[in-house]
Order: sequence, then C-alpha cells, then structure tokens
Amino acid sequence: MTILFAAEGWDPAPWIQAFEKHGEGRRAVMSVGQEFDPASIHYAAVWKPRPGLLASLPNLRAIFNLGAGVDALLADTTLPDVPIIRIVNPDLTVRMTEWVVLQALFHLRQMPAYQAQQARREWRQLAQPAAREVRVGLMGYGVLGRDSAEVLQRLGFDVAVWARRPQPEADCPVFVGKDALPAFLARTDMLVVLLPLTPETRGILDRTLFERLARDGVLGGPVLINAGRGLLQVEADILAALESGLLAGASLDVFETEPLPATSPLWTHPKIVITPHVAADSTPEGLVGGILADIARFERGETLPNEVDRQSGY
Repeated sequence: MTILFAAEGWDPAPWIQAFEKHGEGRRAVMSVGQEFDPASIHYAAVWKPRPGLLASLPNLRAIFNLGAGVDALLADTTLPDVPIIRIVNPDLTVRMTEWVVLQALFHLRQMPAYQAQQARREWRQLAQPAAREVRVGLMGYGVLGRDSAEVLQRLGFDVAVWARRPQPEADCPVFVGKDALPAFLARTDMLVVLLPLTPETRGILDRTLFERLARDGVLGGPVLINAGRGLLQVEADILAALESGLLAGASLDVFETEPLPATSPLWTHPKIVITPHVAADSTPEGLVGGILADIARFERGETLPNEVDRQSGY
C-alpha cells in the first residue's frame, strides 16, 4: 500500500524519508516530480493539493490533512467521498501554544514600543502591567485553543473563550454562540483567534468586531493575535483600526493572500508583527508517526477521533 505526499511548496524529501523509515514496508511517493500508479495509492498526506488530484486516485481510502485548516481541501469540488482526518499531534499543539504565548507576552511587555526606542537609542521605561490585569479572549476552543488557554492562564492572564458549542470541561468562562459574542468582545483586551474558516467565520475580524472590543484595558487599546486562517480577517479594516486607535497592535501569522505580497502595507506597519504562517509549523518527525498510527487504526476498523465533519467545515 502506497502513501501519496502532496504539499505545494514543501520539500517532500524529509517526508518521504520519514514515511518509509517508520512505515514498516509501505511505499511513499511524491505528487510532483515522480511517476506513480494512481491505483496504488491508498492514503494521501496533503496540504492544499491541486484540485482534482485526489479524485484521480481510484483506490484512495483516507486523506490526512497536514495543517490545522481544511478549508482549502474542502474547496475542491471533486474531492472523493473518503474520510478526511485532521492531524492532532502534541508537537503541532505545543508549537501553536508557543507562538500564541510569545505574541501575548510580546504585547504585554511593550516590546513593539521598546524595539522602536532601541532604534532611536532612547532609554525610557514604560509601564509594565501584570498578566493578571489583561483580559484575553480566545476565539476557537478546539485542541489548539484549549492548550493555549491553559498555558495563558498559568501565566496569570484572565482568559475567557468564545465557542460554537458549550464547553463543560473548560475551567474559564465560556461564551457560546453568536448572541454571546458582543459580551465576550466587551471584556477582551487581547483577542487570540484560532478559529477554522467556515462560511460563518469568513471575514469575521472586521471593523464592526474591533469596535466591540474593550476600551478600558491596561494595554492602551485592544490587541489582535490571529493564527487561525487568513480569510478570517479583513486586512484593510485591521490597518484602518490601527491608524484610528481601535486596535493598539496586532500579531498575524496568516493572511488573505499567501505568501503576503511584497507590496502589502502590513509589512511596514510599526504596530504589526508578521510571521509567515509558521505558528504551528508541521515537521515530518513530529507528525508522520501519528499518521501511520491512525492508518493502522483505520485498517483495524477503529473509529478515528479527528475526522472532519464536512458540513461544519472542521
């Protein structure tokens, strides 16, 4: 049985090596630059594969998505009717939490202002609020959101979450559904976004939402931290909000167009931190073992816990 690796723009060599090293005799092939028999492919590990590729594999049994978002995959109207499995892996989860906490502390400890002062060789001490004084609002409470929330709470941040459904296991306040969104935003100084992209969440990070964020926080204005999906945000509204003071700062790992065009004004805005979609960067050694374990479970007829619900979009 053969595994197809298809991830546009990624170096396939370490992935192929990892699959063949740990795959107990399974063959792994690349979708580009290597000939293979489409009928031999039973599983595909993918990230934004070209439309129609997966439909050309007549014996495909399951698809493993190599990133947190599945919107690009579901946009393929030819997608075969086989299970789509989201990769839920401790390595990926920890990496996302690292990024979220890094950005939260960066803004808490006034690092954008200190970097500007350093460029001017200016020695000036700024107010340093404690984490407990900052109300973090986390949108999205899946595996990644839960871990980020737990670590932020341990650091002392006052965390609440907004979710589509009740979260009885949560140990912080939970605001559920569209009707609860205004109250959630009104108590949020630092908005952390880990939502999936669905028809309901597309463009949710816009001027109307920014206007509802708390204006009485210790940071001098609300801060946006988005590592969810680029099309959640309206970038023109982010820039306008930063200019008008609706937002005091932003950290963005995802963008409407990726790679972010060199002409984008986001690059040079002094209140924006940009990273190139690396918050939860997938690595072969971190993920391949989990994919192979899921394949073994699937072949034993076991239910896999992280199958994508195509109706909900995640």
